[in-house]
Amino acid sequence: MHVLVREPLTECVSFRDLYAYPSTGYCLFGLYRYPAKFIPQVVLYAIKEYAQHGDVVFDPFAGNGTVGIACRLLWYDYELWDINPMLSFLHDFCRINHIVSMKEVIKSLEEVQNSKGVYLPKWDNVAYWYPEGFLEELGRLRHAIEKVENYQVKLILLLAFLKTAKYFSYADEKVHKLYKSKKAKEKVEKLLRDNWRSLMRENLWSNVVYILGKLQEYLLEKPKEVQGVVMAGVDTLKQELDRDVDLLLTSPPYLQAQEYIRSTKLELFWLGHTQEQVSQLSKREIPYRKDVPEVSIKSETYHVLYEAIGEEKLREVYKKYFMSIIGSLQRLSEKVKKRMLIFVGPVYSGNVRVVFIVPMRD
Repeated sequence: MHVLVREPLTECVSFRDLYAYPSTGYCLFGLYRYPAKFIPQVVLYAIKEYAQHGDVVFDPFAGNGTVGIACRLLWYDYELWDINPMLSFLHDFCRINHIVSMKEVIKSLEEVQNSKGVYLPKWDNVAYWYPEGFLEELGRLRHAIEKVENYQVKLILLLAFLKTAKYFSYADEKVHKLYKSKKAKEKVEKLLRDNWRSLMRENLWSNVVYILGKLQEYLLEKPKEVQGVVMAGVDTLKQELDRDVDLLLTSPPYLQAQEYIRSTKLELFWLGHTQEQVSQLSKREIPYRKDVPEVSIKSETYHVLYEAIGEEKLREVYKKYFMSIIGSLQRLSEKVKKRMLIFVGPVYSGNVRVVFIVPMRD
């Protein structure tokens, strides 16, 4: 059954036309693959069009930190929240204020490469994702990177390592879900037949070159020294905003928003998060929560769509989603002095097309 609901009466526009920018993956916007990224042209346009000098911009569902990067490029203070601890790790690249040379990175790793030890994720299931040899070699490499003293160089090497660790796993690094794919298994089997240790190092250095290129693009944009507050691993559904902000600019998680922690699980474990920490984060994602407060939703469209979704489990996820997002935004709006700009696209719940912006606007 397909249910038709009234669409928002808006003009169809392309933000790529409204705000000229080299590409969606330019500078730090393309630093790392992250699910459901906020398109930078949307954020840059929204800030330039609706913020005024001296405003504070707030994103309570910050993801990989697109709003923070944009604020540094456009000279606005900001505050970012997200349930995923990856936010703080990725945001630290914004604070690098000089071009790091490849020579500097190589020298730093050479100084510690003979250190003995293996750094393995605190995760019972880690061996499921790697052949034994790969896991041991990655553990030695991760241990060496941990010994690097220069934090900015260490940050670059860590991100390069995360890309390499994903590529040499049974997970498909091009898909925003953590699962053993047939394509990835075939890739690993091919690597095992080759000189994989040498290929692992080559892959790491290739990733370093890519990251250095993105950093150079960012620094050529002349980012500003602004005040940025970052709260990663935070529960937006409960966290209180302790100051006034001028502009709330966000793209809330998708309806079935369980993929954000799950898709970065390997990265979180390699960064040192424990099994208990990651498990608790996963339980706080919307589809799995048991503590979503009831919110009065005065939207006819919301109730029409709820009745149209036949499967009870999907109905429950749908209800939790709107209670969570609308409840959070309603609570946080009390601290927003000027505007709230919310960008969210339609998805399907079962065979029902859900246009989020209609009940949210209502």
